[in-house]
Parts: sequence; C-alpha cells; structure tokens
Amino acid sequence: MMRINLLPHRAEKRRARQIQFAALGVISALLGGMLVGFVQVAIGTQISYQERRNTYLKQETAILDKQIEEIKKLREQTQALLARKNVVESLQSTRSDVVHLLDQMLRILPDGVSLKSLKQSGNKISMVGYAQSNARISTLMRAVEDSPWLESPTLIEIHATTMGGKNAKRISEFSMNFNLTRSQSAAAAPATPAVVPASGKK
Repeated sequence: MMRINLLPHRAEKRRARQIQFAALGVISALLGGMLVGFVQVAIGTQISYQERRNTYLKQETAILDKQIEEIKKLREQTQALLARKNVVESLQSTRSDVVHLLDQMLRILPDGVSLKSLKQSGNKISMVGYAQSNARISTLMRAVEDSPWLESPTLIEIHATTMGGKNAKRISEFSMNFNLTRSQSAAAAPATPAVVPASGKK
C-alpha cells in the first residue's frame, strides 16, 4: 500500500496563512496609519482655519470697538452742543420772561400794595408783599387774572403786621403764587394797563 506524506503540504499551507496574516496585519497597520494621518491633517486644517477666522474676528471686533468709541464721542459732543443750545434758548426765553414780568408788575400793582420779594422758578412766580387792606390784595389777584401774561393767582398766606416805627400802621403781609404764560395770544396782545382802581377800604 502506497503512503503519501502530507506534512510538507500542511506546513506550506501554514506558512502561507502566516504570510497572509502578516500581510493583512501590515496592510491594516498601513491603512490605520494613513487614516490617523488623514484625520490629523483634517483636524490640523480645521484648527488652522478656525485660528485664521478667530484672528479675522478679533481684527474686525477691534475695528468695531474703535468705531463705537468714535460714535460715543460724537454723541457726547452732540449732547454737549444740544445742552449749550438749550441753555442759550433758556436764557433768551428767561430774559424775555423777566421783561414781561416786570412790565406786568408795574402795570397791575394797585395803589396801597408794595412788594417785599419776587422770585421766579420756571413759569412759577412767588410774590411776597404788603397791602393796606385785604381788599387791595383781592384787587391785585383780579389784575393778575386779567393780565395777558399772568394767570392762576393763588393766595398762600396773609397776616396782619405793623410798619412805621412809633407811628406804626397796621397792614397786611401776604404771599401769593401765580404763573407766567408764553401764549401767542398774549404775545400778540397790546400792552394795555390792567390796573384796577383800589377800593376805598384801608
């Protein structure tokens, strides 16, 4: 009976498998290395792109910050100019108000009434004075109502006092508020005296 020795054939197949396995391992390692390298290159490219973008954004942000600072300065300058303009207009208006106020006080102040103080705060006028009688204070309040430049008289306080030393006379000291108007009708109205004759009481 003929015998066939299969050991060399099996050993050769084993070596072929080992070579194939080693080749597959090398190929896998190469592919893995290539994949890792590709991923690293891709990540590096993305990082480089993001860094360039960040640099660009920083530059643009710096430009915008500078422009915002310039806009703030322009706004501050504009507000300062507007404030100066308002002050000038207010001074001009106040100067005109003072002229009208003094003119009206000369016209409406009845006989037997004298001023102690006169203060202006915006359109509000505070007046303190002396009157020979309460009737003359009423006359003054009616004159304020009839004035084209004055309105809303309000009597705040009135009390008796004396003035004149040894021959002191009993008089009334009063405080009163009223408003100064700026109506166009008042500005166009002729400056006519608004003095109402004082009553006979003293």
